[in-house]
Amino acid sequence: MDTENNNNMSTPSRCNYPPYGRDFKGGIPYGRFSNGKVPSDFLVSELGIKEYLPEYLDPNLQPSELLTGVNFASGGAGYDPLTSKLEVAISMSGQLDLSKGYIVRLKRLVGEDRTNFILANSLFFVVLGSNDISNTYYLSHMRQVEYDFPTFSDFLVNSAYNFYKVILNFHRNYFIHF
Repeated sequence: MDTENNNNMSTPSRCNYPPYGRDFKGGIPYGRFSNGKVPSDFLVSELGIKEYLPEYLDPNLQPSELLTGVNFASGGAGYDPLTSKLEVAISMSGQLDLSKGYIVRLKRLVGEDRTNFILANSLFFVVLGSNDISNTYYLSHMRQVEYDFPTFSDFLVNSAYNFYKVILNFHRNYFIHF
């Protein structure tokens, strides 16, 4: 789901080199974790919002892009906090912090009432892949010292559950007032 946020970070988790991007905007590897569009691009395109969902950390992000959505994803992140550290990715809590910063920027741009309207009519996605299992458990072996695989799976489920509780509390505290 990363639409280039990792490009502006010192991380090995990047996709701004071939063969990535071969089916995207002239075959240029911009940094999307795909050879073309990522799922969020397909979604905004199908909904007629815009062709591509821009990355929030793009230093050239135009303020008008904030009105129709941005992407906070960071390739290499996981529910296990160690995964983001090993991959030098923006952790899930860090991505939530970015979304809070987005709301502040949006309020400055269009005011509180319009921000409330935009957020109340927005669609939010949280998507994670297999980084926790493939990279943190099997490749680095770091979690194998602490957990057998069933226990690590339980740890991931609990981490995901706790993260979604944080998101729900954020939603209740921030969005319920609309």
